[in-house]
Amino acid sequence: MTELLTDAFLPGLRAGYALAVPVGALAVLLVSVTARTSFRVGASAALGVATADGLYALAAVAGGAALSRAVAPVAGPLRSLAALLLLGMAVRTAVRALRNRGTPDGPERDVLGRPVRAYLAFLGLTLTNPWAVLYFSALVLAGGAGTPAGVAGPAAFVAAVTLASVSWQLFLAAGGTVLGRALTGSRGRVVTALLSAVVVSALAIGLLLRG
Repeated sequence: MTELLTDAFLPGLRAGYALAVPVGALAVLLVSVTARTSFRVGASAALGVATADGLYALAAVAGGAALSRAVAPVAGPLRSLAALLLLGMAVRTAVRALRNRGTPDGPERDVLGRPVRAYLAFLGLTLTNPWAVLYFSALVLAGGAGTPAGVAGPAAFVAAVTLASVSWQLFLAAGGTVLGRALTGSRGRVVTALLSAVVVSALAIGLLLRG
């Protein structure tokens, strides 16, 4: 049990936090979505990110270098498709925010305003990032993914990665809830909706530039 903890679970926690903690555009988007909707929606989005991280960790443990080579040829098309979807999402969010700025709850009715939609959207956004699978594959090849403990080791590693991602993303969602309480007026919700649109557009442009 001690070997499983030190050789698989703790490295998984370190790997999961190392991937999740750096604040990028997706983290800002998560906070913004939660601020203008609810913690329930933000938590669903957080679980979407964590699910993708867990799947990538599992795939890397199972496939290693072969998976990295398989992902490389489709990384460009995935980025382009994701960029188009993101731009559409940004336009829709901004238009709805401006159109409904005079109503008490207009901007909250955006494309990510429901838990299931938020979960699927953030799952998809995270899955379009090939960096995660390359990162975990490199750890596997370096022997840092719980391989010494047989089947239980990789399982503990994947579980720890998922736990780390869930805890951090939920922390971001909680921060978005606090921000949302501070922006209770319709103008504040419009501002957060427009900020979200800008962040989503930046995500899309970043994906296209990397392509």
